[in-house]
Amino acid sequence: MTIKVDHRHLYLQVIDRLKQDIDKGIFKEKEKLPSEFELAKSLGVSRATLREALRLLEEENVIVRRHGVGTFVNSKPIFTSGIEQLSSVSSMIRKAGMEPGTIYLSSMQAIPSEDDILRFQCGDEQSVVTMERVRTANGEPVVYCVDKVPKNYLPNDFLIREEGSIFTALEESGEIHISYAVTFIDPVGYHEIASPTLNCEPETSLLVLKQLHYDENDRVVLYSKNYFRADKFSFHVVRKRV
Repeated sequence: MTIKVDHRHLYLQVIDRLKQDIDKGIFKEKEKLPSEFELAKSLGVSRATLREALRLLEEENVIVRRHGVGTFVNSKPIFTSGIEQLSSVSSMIRKAGMEPGTIYLSSMQAIPSEDDILRFQCGDEQSVVTMERVRTANGEPVVYCVDKVPKNYLPNDFLIREEGSIFTALEESGEIHISYAVTFIDPVGYHEIASPTLNCEPETSLLVLKQLHYDENDRVVLYSKNYFRADKFSFHVVRKRV
């Protein structure tokens, strides 16, 4: 099992070897890895080199470390998507051959916060609707969603509806068409609301996508903050050389 020496840093070789062993099923999903001493010895590297490799693998969500318990192989994400195009969570779930669903937690309207006023360029007397939902895949909670939108952009009966897409509701009048979104992605650890809502273990990390959705007149018409389980979702972007 000892890795072959090449011209790259040893920790990079360790990362490649461990990924290969996981792909081959030598180390299975959710399986505990050998101790650092055993693993370093079998690979023929120092424990310092191994620790650096494990640190980077943890950042990639390939493994997860449980304090006082050990290091485990993470499950591979079920859902993966590029973020160059706007697509719904439902479409991602359907592409994976699973049935999407929605659990509505709350809907409320209130006067805008200072952030809302700056974000939507609205007056302090204009109501903003906040919705909390959980998106499910085959009944399993996978995304916790918080959406904010000025009330005057929505149909009058939206808050009493039991279901429906926010995008569809915004575009229902024909006066608004969502053209593009600016997305910020942040990795987070345990979140006091999202993690228990999504039935996450304490060590399960989350990917938070904060999105500002703009219409054709460059107005922000929807702000979304979605918490994705990092063990279920992965995102990528195609970058072109200029």
